[in-house]
Amino acid sequence: MTDAEPLRRIWLCADDYGISPGVNRGIRELIERRRINATSVMVTGPAVGRDEIDALKSATATNPHCAVGLHAVLTAPFHPLTMHFKPLDGGLFLPLAKMLRTSLLARLDREIIHAEFVAQISAFIALMGRAPDYVDGHQHVQVFPQVRDAFLAAVKSHAPNAWVRQCGRNRPLLQGLGTPKALVLDVLSRQFRRKAARAAIAFNPGFAGAYDFTTQPEFGALMQSFLEGLPDGGLVMCHPGFVDDVLVSLDPLTDQREREYAYLAGDDFPTLLAHSRVALR
Repeated sequence: MTDAEPLRRIWLCADDYGISPGVNRGIRELIERRRINATSVMVTGPAVGRDEIDALKSATATNPHCAVGLHAVLTAPFHPLTMHFKPLDGGLFLPLAKMLRTSLLARLDREIIHAEFVAQISAFIALMGRAPDYVDGHQHVQVFPQVRDAFLAAVKSHAPNAWVRQCGRNRPLLQGLGTPKALVLDVLSRQFRRKAARAAIAFNPGFAGAYDFTTQPEFGALMQSFLEGLPDGGLVMCHPGFVDDVLVSLDPLTDQREREYAYLAGDDFPTLLAHSRVALR
């Protein structure tokens, strides 16, 4: 990188605010230190009580450029806000793999999905006192077939000024295949982008941050790869936080969250941003 190259301004979004107090605390600390500039709130999570939301508002007051969005949820181990949601598995949303399979087979009721998204947007507004700056989806459910139509319709009608997260890298499918997860997101996001554009809903022009959490890779090297080729206005998702019992009971992504937090809070991260000619929006 040279100083002659233009500065790229990106979104660095910490997902899952509301999943546990430890994750919430880590996200707030990074917001206050201006190491991230977006976070998305799970209104179905167990840690979205008044104290946790007030603490988030206080953190973002110190960083007024930080966006706060809705992290819409349609997968286990969380439960719906609407009474008549289906299909369910033991009173909870379907597990991720089953939800994806059901959507690919066109076995979802889009009106039911739409009503759930509307309920989650409304819950966000009740908690935060305003509409979300953007809307994305936990485990990328917003780009699934059938789900994406209901998702975009709910955003259009109930958060009309919000932008939405697309999860594709905007490259030819046979170029730089990367991980299977990233390739699947590329494929699903192509149709999502087309539908969002037709609905005149803004979306991020590029995306990065998907990786195999189970391998526990070195996050600094990953972040460098995420920034390579990311366009101006692109988005990198991350999952920083501190492990606690609530998180362990809900999500397999635990210790890697603390590794992400440590890197983002450390000295190497701003050095990487400067070297890469990248700044947070």
